Amino acid sequence: MVAVESDIVRELMNMGIEREIAELIAEEFDVSELSAGRDELLAAGVEEYYVDDILKILGIEEEGEVKFSDIELKVNRSSLPEKLKDELKSKLRVVRRKLSREKLDSILDRVEREYENAKVEPREAVGIVAAQSIGEPGTQMTLRTFHYAGVGAIYITLGLPRIIEIVDARRKPSTPAMKVRLRGEYASDRHKAEMLAMEIEETHIRDIAKVESSTEDMCVCVYPNKRELLRRGIGEEQVIDKIKSMDMPVQESEDGKLKIYTRNNSYHELLRLEERVSNMLVRGIEGIRRAIVRKSPDGEYMLYTEGSALKKVSKIEGVDFSRTTTNNIAEIAEVLGIEAARNAIIDEMMNTLEEQGLDVDARHVTLIADAMTVDGEVKQIGRHGLAGEKASVLSRAAFEVTVDNLLEAAIHGEIDELKGVTENVIVGQPIRLGTGAVELVAKNYNHRELS
Repeated sequence: MVAVESDIVRELMNMGIEREIAELIAEEFDVSELSAGRDELLAAGVEEYYVDDILKILGIEEEGEVKFSDIELKVNRSSLPEKLKDELKSKLRVVRRKLSREKLDSILDRVEREYENAKVEPREAVGIVAAQSIGEPGTQMTLRTFHYAGVGAIYITLGLPRIIEIVDARRKPSTPAMKVRLRGEYASDRHKAEMLAMEIEETHIRDIAKVESSTEDMCVCVYPNKRELLRRGIGEEQVIDKIKSMDMPVQESEDGKLKIYTRNNSYHELLRLEERVSNMLVRGIEGIRRAIVRKSPDGEYMLYTEGSALKKVSKIEGVDFSRTTTNNIAEIAEVLGIEAARNAIIDEMMNTLEEQGLDVDARHVTLIADAMTVDGEVKQIGRHGLAGEKASVLSRAAFEVTVDNLLEAAIHGEIDELKGVTENVIVGQPIRLGTGAVELVAKNYNHRELS
């Protein structure tokens, strides 16, 4: 019986069923005794997906109708990559009842044919094609800066400036922003979401109090704004404790006014102290200048922030970090790793192009993202990144700072192998790609011999 069960388990696993399910089926059903049909198995609570597989093993499957196992087996036998196989299986299962075996074979043949046609030809200059495919539509982009639809007063760079920021691998974008998704009651309760926004948004003493210097007493006076403190949910004790943490002489008055004295009577030190007190962070995350609450299309409340601090936001209670995004790619690479940064480059570029109504194949953008992140860090496409690291002297010189590159190469005695596109164009010889990658030899035959 053990041998029979192991055969059943193996057969079921070959059809794509998980081992645990296959073992359960082998234990529950005795092949020699089972004579139930589809209806009886369904009535017994067996899922339809597994009913078809069981009937096929028993040799009592219904003819004509395409089974889940048929889809599984035929797709697995195809030459498609695993990701396409999984996607194809899920889509075919939905329309299974509308398929015949001939239609299934026809669909698989068509998909395989389209996949083969979509492959890049050997020796194709994919880099040049990608550059052309993004560069040409890029000339049609506007130079304006747009803001998020439906989000007031939070502006974000889009269009050509944003594309330049991405390919230059800027450490900090011109308009850093985050979309902070919430969870639990924070996502359903607007009041809680607003309280969380206030907790994240940076609050300096200048935002909740009037700060001015007094040359008469050589001190800095702080007048807390009680109305603003109440709105932001900050206690006066918090402000006092924060100021006292500076380890400077502090005097409190009954009306709540604070006086911070300098250690000497220097006017310059007084001005520095005033600036230091004004910029002191009372609450929030440094770098997030504003945080506003908006309702997402799925009905949940979320936060849009002006400024980005991905790592610090991840530690805030109520934040769903798995769905929180930022447009700062360098920060993504630092916090989540290089693969996440690669995906962010693709998403940001595709979203920017689509927002401008430009249709660029994602594979061109993917190639750029791969080239920028292949070494484990985000590198720019410029003389300090990919272009500056090329092995070809002429290719580097053709990009930027021509004289410096040629002089540096001459000093070190570098040799250019003339393997790329740019350097072959410069010297006026065929490019060793595409049709230029092969050499054809024509043999002359004697016409008399042929006759």
